[in-house]
Amino acid sequence: MDNKNASPKTDKTPQTSPEAPFTTLIQLDGRSPVPSQFHAPGSFTIIRLQSPAGLPDRITKVSPVPALLVSISLKSLASSSYQVWTGDKLIATSSVQPFRSNVIDFDSQPRCWAGSAFDYVHYSVPRKGLDDIAEDLGFGRVSGYRLAVLEDDLVVAQITKGILPFLGRSDRLSVLALDQLSLVLGAHLLQQYGVLQKTARPSKGGLAPWQKRRASELLHENMHGRIRLSDIARGCGLSVSHFARSFKISFGTSTHQWLIQHRIDHARQLLNQTSMSLIDIAIQSGFNDQAAFTRAFHRLVGVSPGRWRRHHMTGTFRT
Repeated sequence: MDNKNASPKTDKTPQTSPEAPFTTLIQLDGRSPVPSQFHAPGSFTIIRLQSPAGLPDRITKVSPVPALLVSISLKSLASSSYQVWTGDKLIATSSVQPFRSNVIDFDSQPRCWAGSAFDYVHYSVPRKGLDDIAEDLGFGRVSGYRLAVLEDDLVVAQITKGILPFLGRSDRLSVLALDQLSLVLGAHLLQQYGVLQKTARPSKGGLAPWQKRRASELLHENMHGRIRLSDIARGCGLSVSHFARSFKISFGTSTHQWLIQHRIDHARQLLNQTSMSLIDIAIQSGFNDQAAFTRAFHRLVGVSPGRWRRHHMTGTFRT
């Protein structure tokens, strides 16, 4: 019997997913009280923090778990209005240019102060997830991460530009998309800032046939994207990082993008075969609202869902 194609025995032991990631937008109004300590959650999170007036005093950033703090400025700050400390050591800085990044271990007790209006995106990246990625990539133990302040990191900048439209919007990124994003960012942080013991080993294998079937089943059953990447990986008997890489090799895309394409394919069937309203089709296809459905449909198909439906009813696109 070919063990590669055989499904594993079902594990009856209850298991829980890691704490769910999330995004949030915090807008200070100039009168909002600012705590002396900024407490990050214990999961992968993305927080956009805006202020029209700056901070009255420096704040200390803390995390309940070992983690990295990745901060990226969206606007300029004069050197006289910006300071960063690790512990009690003041780090020499210049003026802040848009999309410059800081990468600081929470263990170093990072503190910061901005004396004028600012707009920042903060990523909290737990070390546990980074260690799992490092193990899967064959890096071995990561002894630490180098401090980076006002780094011109094109990868972090591009990731941030890609997610900005979703921060504070009703159709926020799903937990599946955030799980995938944490792997992409984590792999970059490891290779760019990690103090590594050895070079990663190459890996070319995709999913076994039964794993492809199981992954597809789980994604089909959770069209709204509320399933965690760790749940799908566990269903395939793999670590999260290993599963994500193998899935992309097998399907040519990430789980999140695969699910979006499946939603659009399902929506096209409903548009072509039913008289359902666009809002009903949006909900049936796993979207939060009609606006999110229309944006995704136009991005992948090239026209709006209403125009696509009229074309298939009349045979021509109307201008």
